[in-house]
Amino acid sequence: MSTEEQQDDSTEEDLQYFVRIGGADLDGTKTVERSLSELNGIGTRMARLVAEEADVDRTATFGLLDEADIEAVVDVAENLEDHVPSWMTNRQNDFFTGETTHLVGTDVEEKRRHDINRMKLIESYKGVRHKRGQKVRGQRTKSTGRTEGTIGVNVEEIREEMGDEEGGEE
Repeated sequence: MSTEEQQDDSTEEDLQYFVRIGGADLDGTKTVERSLSELNGIGTRMARLVAEEADVDRTATFGLLDEADIEAVVDVAENLEDHVPSWMTNRQNDFFTGETTHLVGTDVEEKRRHDINRMKLIESYKGVRHKRGQKVRGQRTKSTGRTEGTIGVNVEEIREEMGDEEGGEE
């Protein structure tokens, strides 16, 4: 075996296939930027900033990084509000606490459900639309978003009725 093949074997053994951040497993075989962008609450731009703040090459394979580098990325990703400007966070001036934070992972969906339930309880316009199952953000509803049953003629029922009549006559 050549020295290059031996180095490839050693790097494959050191590869972490899963890296855990914010309650989610990220793919260690992808680049740092691509892996981080798969996490809820972090897009490509935020992933690039996380890699920059952690002093890690964003094009490096995530699972091949040293433990210290992975810990630096995890620390920055879990405490984004300390590392990015407040206008880049996804939770500015929280209703209950008034704090500016950046939610990552499962917290994003949990907080979203909590906000929708609060709107339903206070019966705001958006809350009422959510209750009724209608469009919330001003889309047109005259021709789309119909959730009731079909109003027109159902072709399958007509075929079944015609098939029964024909079968009875023979």
